[in-house]
Amino acid sequence: MFVLDRRSHPLDPCHPARARRLLASGRAVVVRHTPFVIRLKDRAAEQSTVQGVAVGVNPGSKHTGIAVFTETGAGRMGRFALQLDHRGSAIRGRLTARAALRRGRRSRNLRYRAPRFANRAKPQGWLAPSLRHRVDTTMSWVVRLTRWAPVRAVHVERVSFDTHALSAGRPLEGVEYQQGTLAGYEVREYLLAKWGRRCAYCGIQNVPLNIDHIRPRSRGGSDRIGNLTLACIPCNQAKGATPVEEFLTGRPRGLARVLARAKAPLRDAAAVNATRRALWRALAATGLRVHPSSGGRTKWNRSRTGAAKSHTLDALHVGHLQAVTGWPGTVLVVKATGRGGYARTRTDRYGLPRLRLPRTKSVHGYATGDLVRASVPSGKNAGVHTGRIAVRTSGSFNVRTRHALVQGIHHRHVRLLQRADGYGYTTHPETRHRSAFPSPPEGGGLHAGDIR
Repeated sequence: MFVLDRRSHPLDPCHPARARRLLASGRAVVVRHTPFVIRLKDRAAEQSTVQGVAVGVNPGSKHTGIAVFTETGAGRMGRFALQLDHRGSAIRGRLTARAALRRGRRSRNLRYRAPRFANRAKPQGWLAPSLRHRVDTTMSWVVRLTRWAPVRAVHVERVSFDTHALSAGRPLEGVEYQQGTLAGYEVREYLLAKWGRRCAYCGIQNVPLNIDHIRPRSRGGSDRIGNLTLACIPCNQAKGATPVEEFLTGRPRGLARVLARAKAPLRDAAAVNATRRALWRALAATGLRVHPSSGGRTKWNRSRTGAAKSHTLDALHVGHLQAVTGWPGTVLVVKATGRGGYARTRTDRYGLPRLRLPRTKSVHGYATGDLVRASVPSGKNAGVHTGRIAVRTSGSFNVRTRHALVQGIHHRHVRLLQRADGYGYTTHPETRHRSAFPSPPEGGGLHAGDIR
């Protein structure tokens, strides 16, 4: 649990049992419901020894993992895990619909509109709104965590894979690079992203995959990244040292697809890395110590500690680490829902207004999206219901809980827990499934057991 002193300065997080004792004794009050934050009434920051925490960030396209942990001589200890679900696809859909409407207006017989496509210069570092949303929401939560916890440093994945470790003919620095262990993980991350985490020959996914030479080494093939692909175990054993042209003789379309994708660059990497670089620059502007890393190193760290694959565990394993001593068993899932729109009408299928919405969003002191607890004494909705509220001008509200939608609750039975902030909150246990890609043997990167 996050703890603040009496002046609202952050202290080290505490165990939930200790937070309950502080609240029961009257020494603390609740500041925020989700995430749970308390404030001490009888202690200042100078009266406590504050060790400080670090934040790990694992950016992604749909989900971003954030972990708060303490670093000691024994390793990292996870204190808080958060999975941030982005709404970039919804933003892209809205922008696409708006562009279609504007395109339709330009083709109609309306008054003359001067073309404006030639005078819209994009500033340097511009990102599309769906990508900018990912950076802004992640930064928003990192800044929130700095208000609730004494954050000393931030570890963030700046790139999915380290292209320096993939290059040939350049000196590789560091013990891990010289031994080839980390370089092997960079290659795996690249191939998993490029080939869509599926076999290049049969297309199967969610099975263990091996690295395969498109042109076998016995036929003069090299270890260059353009000659490597992913293959399931049956296809890898069936192909062996056979050239890919002979192996796919009866499947000309499959042969053409493999050869074309092998030569094509990873198109999505530019967009993802651009977003991560923008996030890294935004984090550096906060004044915190920012330690960039790569996705290959994160996977290497996770394989050494034996952790499962998840966004929050990846965030805990970002950067340089010796060991991980533990992590939370529950993850807070934060879904970006937005703050509503400005439209005051709802339209039918023909675009005509069919429903008019009230101009005031607050009804009896509540607004749609607020987190409330409704205690209904009797009737068909009798009981205690906790969830998000949808207000009505009649004073009869709807509460959406984790399990169902409860309709027709009078505002007298509702108590506010937390104001709407544009996010929805749920929890789930930390994942336990393993990665679909087999780990290499200890101490090696590209070995004969991994490349066939």
